[in-house]
Amino acid sequence: MNKGNLLRILLIGHNGQVGWQLQRTLACLGVVIVVDRSSTRVTLDLRDESSIRSTVKAIKPDLIVNAAAYTAVDRAETDVKTAEAVNALAPGILAQSAAECGAALVHYSTDYVFPGNASQPYLEDDQKGPINVYGETKLRGEQAIQEVDIPHLILRTSWVYGGRGKNFLLTMLRLMKERDAFGIVDDQVGSPTPARQIAEATALMVAKSVSNHELQFPHAGVFHLTSSGETTWYGFARKIQELGIRRGLLSPDCASLSAIESDAFRTDAVRPQYSVLNNDKLYQRFGLQLPGWSQSLELCLNSMVTTRL
Repeated sequence: MNKGNLLRILLIGHNGQVGWQLQRTLACLGVVIVVDRSSTRVTLDLRDESSIRSTVKAIKPDLIVNAAAYTAVDRAETDVKTAEAVNALAPGILAQSAAECGAALVHYSTDYVFPGNASQPYLEDDQKGPINVYGETKLRGEQAIQEVDIPHLILRTSWVYGGRGKNFLLTMLRLMKERDAFGIVDDQVGSPTPARQIAEATALMVAKSVSNHELQFPHAGVFHLTSSGETTWYGFARKIQELGIRRGLLSPDCASLSAIESDAFRTDAVRPQYSVLNNDKLYQRFGLQLPGWSQSLELCLNSMVTTRL
């Protein structure tokens, strides 16, 4: 670690949902240097190997946190080259660059690495089998990191949302105000997870990995990091509506919702039918457990209401 025993943390993707929250949660652990492709301070383009290597070499971080990804699931089906560069190749280059400067790496992955045909929550080592380009490239990114001998955390999460950016929660709140009625898919099951809780858990995991002023990562590897419990997109939307009305974010006579099947809502990329992740390993190794998805949603909406006041 650096002089003064402060971690030097390189945060990639600070404008994303999780990255935005990480700027706050990581700040108590050291000096956070934020970079992305459009940064006005330090730029790093995950599509460009030389950009990755030169930036990491110049900053010499103790820890790299990669919260950036190509997350346009449908667009990835045709924009394969970009998805591969950002999701599959860049993580490996980051890991190699981390090895060269003696840094650890935290990287975020997804429930989409699994085929989505299970009937119980996936364990970290369960058989993979992504069914779309996004999931395939994210799995390759995980594998590229694991091939490099560095301390690392690969955190798989799912159905990420929050009070900013583009996500299901904000889309639903908008559509419920704009439309009289619309349908929501009710045959895909997952665990909605707030970006803020992902960032807070990440900071706690890093803090637990510091011993005697050294970043040691005694529990490196892949961990699932999602809210507990499960629901469908329709169930999630109904709860958003219920809590939104109760908190004054929506009017009582807002849009009527109906449950539909995936076949009635065609998308370019196939979605997993079941993508719930088992979080037992996270609790066993780090003593962390995120709240249930419904409680997490309440906390997020409470924060949004407070922000408006």
